[in-house]
Amino acid sequence: MKFLCVECDRQMAFEERQLPGDGTLAAAFRCPQCGRVVAMLTNPMETQLVASLGVKIGGATVSPQPLETIRAAVATGKDDAFVEDGKRETGDAPAWSAEAQERLARVPGFVRGMVKRIYADYARDHGVAEITPAVMDTARSELGLEGM
Repeated sequence: MKFLCVECDRQMAFEERQLPGDGTLAAAFRCPQCGRVVAMLTNPMETQLVASLGVKIGGATVSPQPLETIRAAVATGKDDAFVEDGKRETGDAPAWSAEAQERLARVPGFVRGMVKRIYADYARDHGVAEITPAVMDTARSELGLEGM
């Protein structure tokens, strides 16, 4: 995101960032040509969202690197935000039939972990020991996921 001076049509430069301590964030930008200043104030929810995305307000202190954003995502070592990390697993994890595993394999990889978690949680909540395509169909229907 960049701020442009309406009068000069120039990109404004970052000037100052403040974190008042109440969850908000304030940032000021100044036009290098005419000196006009613009301030941005975020509420606590916006501040948390921006922070969770890894956005740095105020510009980088080093020059941008090629594919910087992608490199940072890859450096985490996780290719899927919903991959099971083992922390939620308990001894009562339901088994998956071969047919259910084949069906799960057709789900796009970036959401497969989340879909697997939805079915596993449904099975645990309903006392199902093995997830089959029939269980998946019932879960989709009961959870209102038919259109997905």
